[in-house]
Amino acid sequence: MAETEIITCINCPVGCRMEVVHEGENVISVTGNTCKRGDAYARQECVAPLRMVTAVAPVKDREMPVSLKTRTPIPKKLIGDCMKAVMEKPFAAPIHAGDVLIPDVCGTGVDVIATKTVE
Repeated sequence: MAETEIITCINCPVGCRMEVVHEGENVISVTGNTCKRGDAYARQECVAPLRMVTAVAPVKDREMPVSLKTRTPIPKKLIGDCMKAVMEKPFAAPIHAGDVLIPDVCGTGVDVIATKTVE
């Protein structure tokens, strides 16, 4: 049975309101978008949403935490597992912006990287 979702595109400032009709992972139609990026976003968002993860985590023997992010978006359903992995990992200085802190987080193939330096 087909399901209809109304979503707002976040790819540009226009913020198109789109109607997406899909059956499970099969997208039947996307309407309301004004560009191809909106169509691609709607198809991804309704069947396998992805999100960037950003956070801060403690660094051993430092008051300053390290800020970090996933290098690319990961499946939305794995955000909690990703955050658990971040909080369970003991980080130690020095850490440099761009360092891989957790390779292949949660088996996604995506690295968690530092976004600032902690000496």
